Amino acid sequence: MLKRKVWNDLEDWKKRGANKALLIAGARQIGKTTIVREFAKRNYQCFAELNFLEDSKAASIFEGSLNADEIVANLTAYLRAPLEPGNTLVLLDEIQECPAARTAIKFLVEDGRFDYVETGSLLGVKTRQVASYPVGFEEQLRMYPLDFEEFCMANGVQDSTLDMLEKHYEARTPVPKPVHNAMMNLFQTYLVVGGMPDVVQRYVDTHDIGQVVSLQTDLLTLYRLDIAKYAETKDRTKIRNIFDAIPFQLDDKNRRFVLADLSKNARQNRYESSFLWLLDAGVALPCYNVSEPVPPLENNSKRSLFKLFLNDVGLLCAASMGNIQYDLLQGNLDVNMGAIMEDVVAQELRAHGFDLHYYNSTRLGEVDFVVQSGKKVLPIEVKSGNDWRLHKALDNMLAVEDWHLRDAYVLCKGNVETDGPITYLPLYMTMFLKPERIPESFVYAPDLSALM
Repeated sequence: MLKRKVWNDLEDWKKRGANKALLIAGARQIGKTTIVREFAKRNYQCFAELNFLEDSKAASIFEGSLNADEIVANLTAYLRAPLEPGNTLVLLDEIQECPAARTAIKFLVEDGRFDYVETGSLLGVKTRQVASYPVGFEEQLRMYPLDFEEFCMANGVQDSTLDMLEKHYEARTPVPKPVHNAMMNLFQTYLVVGGMPDVVQRYVDTHDIGQVVSLQTDLLTLYRLDIAKYAETKDRTKIRNIFDAIPFQLDDKNRRFVLADLSKNARQNRYESSFLWLLDAGVALPCYNVSEPVPPLENNSKRSLFKLFLNDVGLLCAASMGNIQYDLLQGNLDVNMGAIMEDVVAQELRAHGFDLHYYNSTRLGEVDFVVQSGKKVLPIEVKSGNDWRLHKALDNMLAVEDWHLRDAYVLCKGNVETDGPITYLPLYMTMFLKPERIPESFVYAPDLSALM
């Protein structure tokens, strides 16, 4: 099985006593079910799995009473197998297909006999069907395709190498040239293969790009079939048009999604639910324009101006016109590949927990990404060509004193280098860009001695 970082989240959830169900959400075919099965195999005596998409009869377990005793009795009878209290993990797979099971989680968690993991691919699409959410009894976790660091591990890059690279990132010192070149080659491969687990495994097993592209084409077809199956009839054509338009909209000079390119009469308010459908399904990653790069970025966000990225860069390559895979593998990351580069950075940043924003104004120009880490705002430019030291819009942004921007990144083909507030990072070091986290333990007791 491919090594995934979400494994650590599963372990942390179990260590906390699993006093809540764990809901793992994400797009189809990103490995949710596979990792839960393996986790159960290594950590539980018994494992029970219900897939509500493949087995429509499984929903009958949750019909009628919400009494935990009755549900557990129905569950064991349906599975025809005993389940050991205190040492059983129950997987409720594709739970969006059984809203009653989502409602029943509260009572099952309170019962405490078993641990529960829910997975869902289209949860946001079907939220209105859930009668009552298990608030306080469900912990949610978002999962994505393999990020570049996971891709490195799948291809045999040792932890010691990744640790060494991270030290160069933290110290802002250049990576030894042979290592840098090898990592750039691997990153170019990631652009073509992407992070869908079946595709990555096929590449690791065969190194056959033809087979990789064939699998990616099948996945794109699956996403289109999901639109036809799950979207409301009135929205299907709009959602499909938006999905199919992502590659050529990104290929446009300013990358911004323009509704008029879909239809002369297209209006934002008519298409908003269609964009949200793709977002909720985990298929698309929106990146919203901000009026000013100051925290909190969300307060400065313009929801009517955005870029729309695909959830996996390999799928974007497969969906794009022309045989771009060969050029990418040869290292031809020129200006025409800008859309691919921005998509992979968007994918990495989102998987690491950043909300995606960008800045664009007539006066200052456009900066590809603006992200927030704690109270700090970081501008990020993505350069696919050899002109990575030319970044007029970024310079203009840093020159605005009222914004108090102290640091910025340029992601490029070059090695690690600093120039004033700007740090040049190799594109592969995007894997080390992570938002500031709240400490797991933050104990605070005010001094009340004067009140005693």
